[in-house]
Amino acid sequence: MALPDITSRADLERALRLFYRAAFADPLIGPHFTEVARLDLEAHLPRITDFWESALLRTAAYRGNALAPHAALHAVAPLTAAHFGRWVQLWRATLDGRHTGPVTERAKAQAQRIAVAMLRRLDGGGTDGGSGGFVPLAAVRLASGGAAP
Repeated sequence: MALPDITSRADLERALRLFYRAAFADPLIGPHFTEVARLDLEAHLPRITDFWESALLRTAAYRGNALAPHAALHAVAPLTAAHFGRWVQLWRATLDGRHTGPVTERAKAQAQRIAVAMLRRLDGGGTDGGSGGFVPLAAVRLASGGAAP
């Protein structure tokens, strides 16, 4: 049975909850969420869902600057190519476990573009993040419950 494509805000919210569960538990990027940013997921989720809904479902829900909070975080604990690469891997794996279709593929491609663009902006134009090169963005499979591999 084929997996459904992303078609609604509810689809995005469910995927984001799974993604953040994996991201918070991830040894590489988790501490940025839990210790540095001390992200309150319930407070953050509506805004990030607005962002993805605007990007993928062509709504005007998001009004903000996605770079600003990442720049503030980067100033405290630098974000590297490895961090952005892992973020993309977890996002792709989360989506691959739940959805398939053109919107889902756009979501994966958009995440990669965002990661590269943010890294360039934060790193002053480079994409190596001081780590010797952008990490491969091959998808990894997450367990069906959303746990990190």
